[in-house]
Amino acid sequence: MKIAFFDYPWTIAEPPKIGSIRIISYQLGLRFARFHDVVFYGSKGYYKQLDYYEDGILYRRIKSNLLDKLLEPLNFLDSWQISNPKRPFYSSILYYLGYYWQIAKDLQLQECDIVHIHIVSQFVSLIKAFNPKVKIVLHMHCEWLTQFDSAMVERQLKHVDLVITCSDYITSKIRDQFPQIKCQTIFNGVDINHFAPTTDNSETKANCIKQLLFVGRISPEKGIHVLLDAFNKVVSQYPQVQLKLVGPENAILPWEMLDKEDPNIVALTPFYKGNYISHLQARLCESAASSVSFIGEVKYLELVEHYQQADIFIFPSVWNEPFGMPLIEAMAMELPVITTRAGAFPEIVEEGKTGLLVERGDADALAESILCLLRDENLSKAMGKAGRQRTVEKFSWERLSESLFDQYEKI
Repeated sequence: MKIAFFDYPWTIAEPPKIGSIRIISYQLGLRFARFHDVVFYGSKGYYKQLDYYEDGILYRRIKSNLLDKLLEPLNFLDSWQISNPKRPFYSSILYYLGYYWQIAKDLQLQECDIVHIHIVSQFVSLIKAFNPKVKIVLHMHCEWLTQFDSAMVERQLKHVDLVITCSDYITSKIRDQFPQIKCQTIFNGVDINHFAPTTDNSETKANCIKQLLFVGRISPEKGIHVLLDAFNKVVSQYPQVQLKLVGPENAILPWEMLDKEDPNIVALTPFYKGNYISHLQARLCESAASSVSFIGEVKYLELVEHYQQADIFIFPSVWNEPFGMPLIEAMAMELPVITTRAGAFPEIVEEGKTGLLVERGDADALAESILCLLRDENLSKAMGKAGRQRTVEKFSWERLSESLFDQYEKI
């Protein structure tokens, strides 16, 4: 079987260093490449060479083109809120049309059996027009299919053979709105051999200041302001604690991409005025400020070091997160986790067994959960071990790639 992957035009065709969707394609592709042909499309970036081959994966690099440069100003239709929110420009066929046109044409030469498209549903018809015999899998990592105009989405899905989602939270919504579409959940995964606990630092950690960790984009919908409010309360009762925030500070999710019908999202409005980091720093009380570190972006494989140093992982997202890969990375590292009852999180975290769940935006409840785990080391360790076991059983890339390939064979 020959399988092609692609997603956004800013994804460079190379093994990924960051970016969850890139990592998903790469991890699945690595396992498929043992027995099948795998092609990964991405931008040319700064490379001169258009073809690149590594670990059994052929990387096809797409050049920038004049058409996309001419159409690029239309992106402002969304940021200036001129476009219809149910039909934003980024859901249009004109959105980087030149890039996807080149992929559609090149796929004719590749003669693939499966084309695995991440998120950009508007280009399914284009791919099918150039490649009528290919089977198309659309992989959704967000709620866009059920948030956009139904008639528009239904047309886009006409030539899709299978929709894959990263959680039952997303799958159930798609099945309810488009019952005629075949839709299956394949969870996102983690490399359980790379993200694995070590015993080297367990004794040292027991005698140190406790370390709390967040990994993800420093963006309002991730609820970092709620975490800092909670941390102020934690420090007042448990001063021997530090908080690390690991993630890019320039990757704010655009306001126009959020669900304005959700009250928890509407409450984020003030954080989109001015600099979010400045908002965060202003929330810290004097006693907490010196115990918070903004680490910045870290390469994917280097995240392990930060998980190793942590005692508790916290993911306080205030939107309905489609999945949340840092949660399973932390669980794989035997860390107890605290997160919100939002989106897919209850599918990942077994409350009271592998971690604790709190309501979105509730700083008091978050602080109490943190203090609970700080004061009860036996509970923390038990949750960490249960989390590792759950990750191995449900979220390993080996298991997930087998499940996905079964779906490929069925279509």
